[in-house]
Amino acid sequence: MSAALDTTLPVTVSDAAARRIVSILQKTPSETALRISVEGGGCSGFSYKFDLTHEGEADDLVIEKDGARVLIDQTSLAYLDGSVVDFVDDLMGQSFQIRNPNAVASCGCGTSFSI
Repeated sequence: MSAALDTTLPVTVSDAAARRIVSILQKTPSETALRISVEGGGCSGFSYKFDLTHEGEADDLVIEKDGARVLIDQTSLAYLDGSVVDFVDDLMGQSFQIRNPNAVASCGCGTSFSI
């Protein structure tokens, strides 16, 4: 069963991702948010980067959901518009995954993509 997602923001955080972010931040009280960014590189041209941070920048998109806080800089937002941030726990392991409608190709590991 899929939970309803808030589509009013340019990037959506799933319930599973929000729960995992809260869990991670509870273990690192000096950090207050998960920063998601896009960098050049990776096997497909761009790669997603996930970092814990304690402060944001003035122009960050701030997404708050169920106690989780996600920050995305404006440059990265251009590549992530319409994406869903999810957390998957399956036989292959645990990971944050981004379902990005702008990506035309991605690598097998799911951390790099091309537009």
